[in-house]
Amino acid sequence: MNYQQTLQYMFERLPMFQRQGASAFKKDLGNITKLCDYLNNPQNTFKSIHVGGTNGKGSTSHMLASVLQEAGYKVGLHTSPHLKDFRERIRVNGEMAEENFVVEFVEAHKAFIEAHQLSFFELTVGMAFEYFKIQQVDVAIIEVGLGGRLDSTNIITPELSVITNIGLDHTAFLGDTLKAIAGEKAGIIKPNIPVVIGERQEETTEVFEASAHKNHAPIVFASDNQFPDLESELKGSYQQKNKATVQQAIRVLNQKTDFEIPEAALITGIKNVIRNTGLLGRWQIIQESNPKIVCDTGHNKEGLTYVMRQLKEEQYKQLHIVLGVVSDKDLNSVLPLFPKDAAYYFSKPDVPRGLSEEDLQQKALHFGLRGKKFKKISQALNAAKKASDAEDLIFVGGSTFVVAEII
Repeated sequence: MNYQQTLQYMFERLPMFQRQGASAFKKDLGNITKLCDYLNNPQNTFKSIHVGGTNGKGSTSHMLASVLQEAGYKVGLHTSPHLKDFRERIRVNGEMAEENFVVEFVEAHKAFIEAHQLSFFELTVGMAFEYFKIQQVDVAIIEVGLGGRLDSTNIITPELSVITNIGLDHTAFLGDTLKAIAGEKAGIIKPNIPVVIGERQEETTEVFEASAHKNHAPIVFASDNQFPDLESELKGSYQQKNKATVQQAIRVLNQKTDFEIPEAALITGIKNVIRNTGLLGRWQIIQESNPKIVCDTGHNKEGLTYVMRQLKEEQYKQLHIVLGVVSDKDLNSVLPLFPKDAAYYFSKPDVPRGLSEEDLQQKALHFGLRGKKFKKISQALNAAKKASDAEDLIFVGGSTFVVAEII
């Protein structure tokens, strides 16, 4: 198989949460444990930092990787989902894994993959661990996929655990209260391993403190301390909390004898995060003017609250919103966040889980959001461009998959 055929095999043969939803979610660590045992436990050959949370964990992971790169470390970075290329999930010092590596890994282990019915994510995690071992990274930033306690990444013993915040997302798997979700996310807290919590929240603080106490894990809340709002390529005022979490994490790492991260690396790393790591889709400006076009991957209530707040800070004559969502999204909590005075262009992201443009248009109407429907995201964006004046603003979002189609 070549690279494209390998990806097709992975996407079609392996259960993939991003495309299929609930049926692809594995509720135990059995498969990933077997896979890593079979690979001689590559995750034990490098230091790691584990990053979980509901919102901001991707940005935080990329910023941490960028800072450590600036400090001279060889840094692995495993994140999900990808936007354009599968290999975005597996990077070393910002460079994606080679296509040949992906092809050869799947080919070499195909019999095991099929015999154990690995999920797409389980395979990806094992592949990332093996790549970081081969590359002999000094440290790898490992972003949690979904939840924490039962996530495939949760077989590492990191130098530090980071949990950004807790919001109501993936409630079908993680629980329908912030406290229950925090319990799942707290599953990445390990015995005697320090943990940084990004935000102190009334409903979740007790959960994290209890888990840290039980594990004799030193715990600190970044929001308890003051940090400078460092300049960053990541625009959006909502990144301030992520930047504070990163600064707190670096402070904790510097207290460990095997890390030395100077202030200059922290400042430069946060500033040059996109350049260093290739992060996409976070308040990303697609077109500077005539009209200005911005996209963002925020897709749940908490994430979209920050994005809508950012939209209010923009200057424009008319706001146009290209919107698409997945079918299991809680639209009753999401749609009320959107402004009623915007012109909407509803469409379906090109994945099996995508909600039809007709259903989205009808549901949006209940919340006073009016607009036209389009078969494809690209058609919706083109219509928004045609309808816009130079002083208008077009926002594209609602789902990671929507953003992936236009960047």
